[in-house]
Amino acid sequence: MNIPLSISEVQNDLVQKKYSCVNLVEHYLSEINTQNKTLNAFLTVTDEYAYTKAKELDRVITDNPHAIKEFPLLGMVVSIKDIYLTKGIRTTAASKVLESFVPQYSSTVVERLESAGAIIIGKTNCDAWAHGASGENSDFGATKNPWNTEFVPGGSSSGSAVSVASGLSFASMGTDTGGSIRLPASFTNVVGFKPTYGVVPRYGVISMASSLDSMGHFTKTVEDSEKIFAVTRGVDGRDSTVVNHSYKAVSPTQKFRIGMPKEYFAKGLSPEIEQKVRAAAQEFEKMGIELVEVSLPHTKYAISVYYIVQPAEVSSNLGRFDGIRFGNNRDSFGEEAKRRIMLGTYVLSSGYYDAYYGKAMKVRSLVIKDFDDAFSSVDAILAPVSPSLPFKIGEKSDDPLQMYLADIYTVAANLAGIPGLALPAGFSESGLPIGFQLLGKRFSEPTLFELGKKYQAVTDWHTKKPS
Repeated sequence: MNIPLSISEVQNDLVQKKYSCVNLVEHYLSEINTQNKTLNAFLTVTDEYAYTKAKELDRVITDNPHAIKEFPLLGMVVSIKDIYLTKGIRTTAASKVLESFVPQYSSTVVERLESAGAIIIGKTNCDAWAHGASGENSDFGATKNPWNTEFVPGGSSSGSAVSVASGLSFASMGTDTGGSIRLPASFTNVVGFKPTYGVVPRYGVISMASSLDSMGHFTKTVEDSEKIFAVTRGVDGRDSTVVNHSYKAVSPTQKFRIGMPKEYFAKGLSPEIEQKVRAAAQEFEKMGIELVEVSLPHTKYAISVYYIVQPAEVSSNLGRFDGIRFGNNRDSFGEEAKRRIMLGTYVLSSGYYDAYYGKAMKVRSLVIKDFDDAFSSVDAILAPVSPSLPFKIGEKSDDPLQMYLADIYTVAANLAGIPGLALPAGFSESGLPIGFQLLGKRFSEPTLFELGKKYQAVTDWHTKKPS
């Protein structure tokens, strides 16, 4: 079965009865059955649940001529990172602690997807508790990169990215705390979107670091990313950090300026990645968009700040998982979770709080100011996502510090709370995907989507599939 690339094309086919929602579910289940044993992208497959929803939506399409207007994601088969609560469906956070946990309610995002007509096909693998940059920290085994299964797909939202890249679902929800959507999107040749912090509700999502977590998603096209964002954003009355922002469309004829941060193109960046990212920037220049060098001088401190703030919040959030009310006891925590709990507890402890956490929060303010200063002269910032190509499974697993450095170009956006859109930039000589990211000031999602659509119009990444 040949599935079109965009939501609008699939919905048009559904209305014209070229196939049904049930047919779509059958197609994706077949792909999962064929590929998941190798890729390990799904932890739970909701076949019966998906069939029931598909049959219901097929009746809606038949009975309601305005179904697509009322249900913007009608018929879209989506997967959900196994850190979002799903009522009646096992939710593990890829940790043995929650191996058999079945929630009594769903997250706001899941509720909104279903209300918009999406069909949940399953829950995807990830680094346990979203702790990782490679997809190797799952207590249920590593996710494999579909472009070369000897390599990592990036993390922590590994299974979500792989499910879209390999055609196991049409779109997928992920979370981005320090790059956990943008990095796997870059490593698997898909679009990854991280919204402004406080725009998409976190309610019902197992917390990693509460001041950094952003609820985003993976798609094949920028248009589809924009449509899913329109469904998931906005206040829900249950997450006090969420604001209702009034978004206005950006004119395609608007003159844009894109900043190129000199600190992101320095020593340590793979020459092959730099070449591809600069080539992507030149595509914007050909459109008449001005490229401007900008400086983000506190970038060099971002990774240090992040790995103080994030473990501190992790240690607080994981304190509730004690095996008393639900889940297994703390002996089930994996090595990476234990490492972050201990580090976070240390930096928050008496005598060390001011020296570490307090100082990190001050530098975080400087990182935010860097972005504010840059966005006073440019509409977006273009940068690499990762300093290196996807690495082999096991290559960095014994060296946590090297693994943490994979986040060096992504964590600053989370510290600043700004949105980011990861886009494919091409492939390395070895055939592995390379990506870049567009960063914008808070609430500048329409600008990022417009720039992304302009870039998509002159590239063909979405037609390429893993062999």
